[in-house]
Amino acid sequence: MTQFIGVEDMRRLVRSTGTKGFLTQLADYIRSDFSRWSAFEKSARVASHSRDGVIELMPTSDGQLYTFKYVNGHPANPKTGKLTVTAFGVLADVATGYPQLISEMTLLTALRTAATSAFAASVLARPDSKVMALVGAGAQSEFQALAFQAIMGIEEIRVYDPDGLAVDKFMANAAGFGMKLVRSASVEAAVAGADIVTVCTAVKGKVTVVSAEMLSPGTHINAIGGDCPGKTELDRDILEVGKYFVEFTPQTRVEGEIQQAAADYPVAELWEVLAGVKDGRTSNEDITVFDSVGFAIEDFSALRLVHDLTANRRKLVDLVPDVADPKNLYGELIGAPVTAKVRELA
Repeated sequence: MTQFIGVEDMRRLVRSTGTKGFLTQLADYIRSDFSRWSAFEKSARVASHSRDGVIELMPTSDGQLYTFKYVNGHPANPKTGKLTVTAFGVLADVATGYPQLISEMTLLTALRTAATSAFAASVLARPDSKVMALVGAGAQSEFQALAFQAIMGIEEIRVYDPDGLAVDKFMANAAGFGMKLVRSASVEAAVAGADIVTVCTAVKGKVTVVSAEMLSPGTHINAIGGDCPGKTELDRDILEVGKYFVEFTPQTRVEGEIQQAAADYPVAELWEVLAGVKDGRTSNEDITVFDSVGFAIEDFSALRLVHDLTANRRKLVDLVPDVADPKNLYGELIGAPVTAKVRELA
């Protein structure tokens, strides 16, 4: 039998641990898996593009467990009452090939993205960071606020979005977070003097949302909105002053902010900083950029955490036949028990 986690199951799981507690645990799992980077199979996501959107598969394995995530992006979906992004994932045992878990990942990806952002900031930002500018008040904004509060100790959020209703939504939802909330009149006002700048907007194409002249020395930028070819949020001038850090370079060069740069533009992968192979922040004056596009190992960590947290309260589905004798598996389908030896199907 295979463990199953649906949308309501995920809601109950996160409520039972508390959202901040779940995000903290998830960041720890991501840190642990990034610290053993060499154990994983790594490849850029496999994308199927159409005129309506994209469907992607994101696989990885550490030799013991295998995971993949199915995720779509269809910008016109809200016009018909559907979500722009949905996702589900599978965790399987490599030794047998049996799926151990199938889980919704629409909610889980939102949590994973925020946990990854805050984990990266814990590695790259100044440890005394207290003020974060949040540029973009969409569905990810509250998760980002909670993750940075729980993991980085952020005390003040300055939020800007050209959609006033989106800011209203954020201010109402975040009112109970125990943080100082500031409604900024512009991107410049939000970013000025902020320790950390999170940029996550719905802009299309290569757009300048944040430029170098807006930034103060020592700022850490969490760039998560530029996540596909032809879509960026940071002005190219930040490439000249910032130190860029990525998840998996071959994927980020195609999808991230560094798609604006030459193919040999220097970047460090986050695991290299953890391992001491490359420097991260070397002074309080550095401008650091986490050019995040989302990578399969983060989903691996998320599915591994969910599997562990639900080990003693499993909801099972018969995704794999439960038979004592595999030779008799197909007997009922042909109207009689199979008694002779059969060759196993590939």
